[in-house]
Amino acid sequence: MSQPDLDERLGIAGSGAIACGLARVAADHGEVLLWARRDESADAARADCGDGVRVTTELDDLSGCSYVVEAVVEDPGVKGPLLERISGLLERDAILASTTSSLSIEDLAAACGRPERFAGIHVFNPVEKMPLVELVFPDAASDSTRSRSEALCEALGKTAVEVPDTPGFVVNRLLFPLLFNAVRLMDEHSLAPETLDACMKLGAGHPMGPLKLLDFVGLDVAMSIGEQIGEDVPERIRLLVAADKLGRKTGAGFYEY
Repeated sequence: MSQPDLDERLGIAGSGAIACGLARVAADHGEVLLWARRDESADAARADCGDGVRVTTELDDLSGCSYVVEAVVEDPGVKGPLLERISGLLERDAILASTTSSLSIEDLAAACGRPERFAGIHVFNPVEKMPLVELVFPDAASDSTRSRSEALCEALGKTAVEVPDTPGFVVNRLLFPLLFNAVRLMDEHSLAPETLDACMKLGAGHPMGPLKLLDFVGLDVAMSIGEQIGEDVPERIRLLVAADKLGRKTGAGFYEY
């Protein structure tokens, strides 16, 4: 069965891996506009997303979108003000959403000033390959917001599962304690990252070992998620972040890239 086309004029605020991945997937089904904060970020996004995605550095260009997904750094001090600015640009019936992986949807909805037309759309990286979307709604979300958000996920070929607005939602709430325990076990027994990852891939059927996965997520992002869900972040991760070894995106983390 073919996927339906997008019924929304989709805007994406952000230019990182999640933002660009979402834009690439959406571009196969409809109109997509991606906002990047800086010229160099916009150039990188154009190269990453291809010709099917329009890229801009003018936030006002999002005003014509009917559904805007914010996908910037996992920091409420950044997300909140940006969501408020975007909300002020949009038509009354437009929906604003966030790809946050751990922050309170109620808090973000309040920050943007349109809780009845707000949603959490937690997509997973790499967006093209991961079928799940965790959908999270504030209490004030309208029936239309819910149905349009579900329809957007369907159009993107994703399976949407509504989850509670609890720190880390479901996947990260369960996943990150495991990942952090892997780091502690590695340090306690002086294991090589390759050894620990091989055990979980070959013994537990994981497609990617926990240390490789942390590098893929980004150690700064992992640290932020751990803090949001109240999980003790291993000292090894904090040291790597302090040294700007954030994983794959900086060329070094638990592995060299």
